[in-house]
Amino acid sequence: MFMSSSSSSHARRPQLSSFSYLHPPLPFPGLSFFNTRDKRVNFDSTRIICIAKSKPARTTPEYSDVLQTGLPLIVEDDIQEQEEPLEVSLENQIRQGVDIVKSMLGSMEDGETSISAYDTAWVALVENIHHPGSPQFPSSLQWIANNQLPDGSWGDPDVFLAHDRLINTLACVIALKKWNIHPHKCKRGLSFVKENISKLEKENEEHMLIGFEIAFPSLLEMAKKLGIEIPDDSPALQDIYTKRDLKLTRIPKDIMHNVPTTLLYSLEGLPSLDWEKLVKLQCTDGSFLFSPSSTAFALMHTKDGNCFSYINNLVHKFNGGVPTVYPVDLFEHIWCVDRLQRLGISRFFHPEIKECLGYVHRYWTKDGICWARNSRVQDIDDTAMGFRLLRLHGYEVSPDVFKQFRKGDEFVCFMGQSNQAITGIYNLYRASQMMFPEETILEEAKKFSVNFLREKRAASELLDKWIITKDLPGEVGFALDVPWYACLPRVETRLYIEQYGGQDDVWIGKTLYRMPYVNNNVYLELAKLDYNNCQSLHRIEWDNIQKWYEGYNLGGFGVNKRSLLRTYFLATSNIFEPERSVERLTWAKTVILVQAIASYFENSREERIEFANEFQKFLNTRGYINGRRLDVKQATKGLIEMVFATLNQFSLDALVVHGEDITHHLYQSWEKWVLTWQEGGDRREGEAELLVQTINLMAGHTHSQEEELYERLFKLTNTVCHQLGHYHHLNKDKQPQQVEDNGGYNNSNPESISKLQIESDMRELVQLVLNSSDGMDSNIKQTFLTVTKSFYYTAFTHPGTVNYHIAKVLFERVV
Repeated sequence: MFMSSSSSSHARRPQLSSFSYLHPPLPFPGLSFFNTRDKRVNFDSTRIICIAKSKPARTTPEYSDVLQTGLPLIVEDDIQEQEEPLEVSLENQIRQGVDIVKSMLGSMEDGETSISAYDTAWVALVENIHHPGSPQFPSSLQWIANNQLPDGSWGDPDVFLAHDRLINTLACVIALKKWNIHPHKCKRGLSFVKENISKLEKENEEHMLIGFEIAFPSLLEMAKKLGIEIPDDSPALQDIYTKRDLKLTRIPKDIMHNVPTTLLYSLEGLPSLDWEKLVKLQCTDGSFLFSPSSTAFALMHTKDGNCFSYINNLVHKFNGGVPTVYPVDLFEHIWCVDRLQRLGISRFFHPEIKECLGYVHRYWTKDGICWARNSRVQDIDDTAMGFRLLRLHGYEVSPDVFKQFRKGDEFVCFMGQSNQAITGIYNLYRASQMMFPEETILEEAKKFSVNFLREKRAASELLDKWIITKDLPGEVGFALDVPWYACLPRVETRLYIEQYGGQDDVWIGKTLYRMPYVNNNVYLELAKLDYNNCQSLHRIEWDNIQKWYEGYNLGGFGVNKRSLLRTYFLATSNIFEPERSVERLTWAKTVILVQAIASYFENSREERIEFANEFQKFLNTRGYINGRRLDVKQATKGLIEMVFATLNQFSLDALVVHGEDITHHLYQSWEKWVLTWQEGGDRREGEAELLVQTINLMAGHTHSQEEELYERLFKLTNTVCHQLGHYHHLNKDKQPQQVEDNGGYNNSNPESISKLQIESDMRELVQLVLNSSDGMDSNIKQTFLTVTKSFYYTAFTHPGTVNYHIAKVLFERVV
C-alpha cells in the first residue's frame, strides 16, 4: 500500500511511492525533492507490492519453439501449457499511483529541479551591497557547508562525472576561501580537486558540461588570486585552455552585446564585458537567460536591482541553494507529457495533460520556445518537442518555427554551437514526422535528422551532451527502425519502459542536474504495474479468441493461428486499454472473418458472386424464406452464419455498453465490403473502411457518413490501406525493405513511386485527423489514423521484428 512519511526538510505534502512486483517484494527507492515548497509533492522510499497471482513469468527466449523460421508458428498446446491467465486484481493499487501522479501534475509551477553547488557558490561570492566585506547571501554559504560529500567534493552524489565534481568543488572551495570560513572543508575540497583533475582526460567529450571550457579556466584564475595553488600542467587542462582560447576567438562580441544569445547563460566565464549594454538584454525576471551563476556574476559588477531580485527570490525559494537554471517550466511541462505518453499511462491524466499543453501553447511564439517562458532565445530541442505535442493534440502551430534553426543544409540547436546534441536532433526528427502536405521545412528537417542519426548510430556515437540516460541508443534505434506512421502505441510503451531510466537519468547543464517531475521511479513503476495489468487481461482475451477461432473451425477456411496471433497483436498494440476490450476483440474478429471469406473463395469469381448473393439474401431475410433455411453450400452457409452470429454478438456488446442498437449499421458496413470484394476478389478493397466503421460503432461513436469530411477520411484511408496491403502482399515472401524515412526514394522504381504516393496520402490523412477546427469528434478521426498505421506497420516491418514485438507485447511481463 502507499504510505506517508514526513521529511525533516520539507513540510508535509502528498507522498509518492514506488512499486514492487510479485514476490518477494523488491524495494524501489523513491525520490527526494530538492528544497521545494510546501504544496508540492514529495517522493518517498516506500513501496507497493503487486498482488497479481501468476505462475513464474516466461520471457522471450523461452518462445524459441514458438517463433520458428521467422514466423510465429503457434500450436494449441504451446498456448495452453504456458502460464495461466493472470488475475487482474490491481485496480486499487493503480488508482493510488494515479492519484499520486495527479498530485504532481497539479502542483507544477516553475519547475522542480536539483540544487547546483557551482551556481550556489557564485551566489555565495556576491558581496553585501550595504555591508562590504560580508556575503550578501550567507544562507548560500551555509548550504555549501552542509552539502559537502564524504570524499570532500560537491556535486551529484549518485553520478560521478569528473567535469561535474571538479567544477562544483572548485567553485565551493573558492566561495569558502573568499570569506575565510570552514578551512577544513576547503582543504578536503582542494585535495579532491588535485587528486581527480587528471580524470578529465578519460571522460567522454560529449559529457563535458555546458560552457566548461570557459567557466573552469575562469575559476582557476580566481583560485590563484585567492592563493589557492592548483597544478596546471595536466594535459587535460592544457586541452581545456586550448578550447577556451578557440571559443573566445569565435565569440561575436558586437552581436552578444546587442542581441540575446546563449552567451548570456555563461557570462561568468567571459572577459571584457560591456555591462551597460548587457543589462538591456536581461530576461523579464531579472536573470541573464535564467542562469543563477551568470546573473550572480552580473550582480557583482552592476549591483542591478533586477538581478538582485532574481537571485534573492531563488535563495529564499530553495533555502540557500540555487539550481543551475531556473525557471524550467516549459521544459518540465513538455517532457512530463512526453514521458507519460511513451510510458503508456497518459490516459489517466487527460485533464492534467490538457492543462500542461495549454500552458505551453500560452507561451508559444512564432520563433518557438526554450526551457522557460518569456525567453528571447529559443532552442530546437524544446521547440521540436513542443511542436510535436501541440500538433498531436490539435493545436495549430506553424512549422516555420524551425526556419531560424536551419543553417545551410543543417539544423542547429543554437547559434554558434560547437557540436550537435543527439537528443536535439532526435526530437527534431520526431517533430518532422508530424508533417502536413507542402511543409517543405519539415521535409528538410526530416531528411537531415534521419541522415544525422543514422550516421551516429553506424559509428556507435549515440552519446548525448544534454542527458545521461539509460538507453538513448535504444530510443533512437526504435525511432529510426519504426517511423511514426508504423509506430504502434503498445510496442512503443513495451520498449520504452525498458529504455526509461527513471530517477537514474540525469541532465547535463553547467552542472549535472535532476528533473524529478520528468525522471522518476514513480512514473516507471506505475507504468510497469499498469502494463502487466493490461497484459494479464490481454492473455485472457487471447485464450478466449482462440476458443472462438476453434469453435468456428476457422482453420478450415484458410486462417491459421499465425494469422490469428498477428491480428490480435495488431488490435492489442493499438487498443490496449482494459475498458476497450470490446473494441479490441471486435477489431481482431472482424479482420479474421474478412480473411476467412477472402481466403476460402480467392480462386473462384463465381463462388464469390454466389457468396455475395447469399449474403444479401441472408441479410434481408435473416436466413429464412417462407420459414425455410436458405439452401446453399455448406461452406457458404457456415461462413454466412458465422459472420452474422458474430455481428449479432457485437451488437449485443454495444447495446450493453452504450445502450444503442448498432445492428443495422454493422450489417450495412459488411454488405458494402462484401459487394466490393466480390467484384475483384481483393479483400483489401474497403477492408480499412469496414474496420474503422466497426471500431467506431463499438466505441459508441456514430457520425453521419454523408458529411464531406467523413467521406474524405474514408476515401483516403481506403486508398492508403489498399496500397499498403498491396505492397505487403507483393513483398511478403521477400526480404522487405524498411521504408526510407527521409523521402529518398528512387523515382524510377514503380514501388518507390507507390511509396511516395503513400507518403503524400499519409500527410494528408494526418492533417485531416489532427485538425481540431472541423468540429468532428477527435476520437472518431483518430480511429482512421490508428487503423492506417496498423496497415503501415504490417507493410514495412520485417517479420522477425514483428515476431519480437509480439513476444514482448503479449507474452513477456515487465520486471
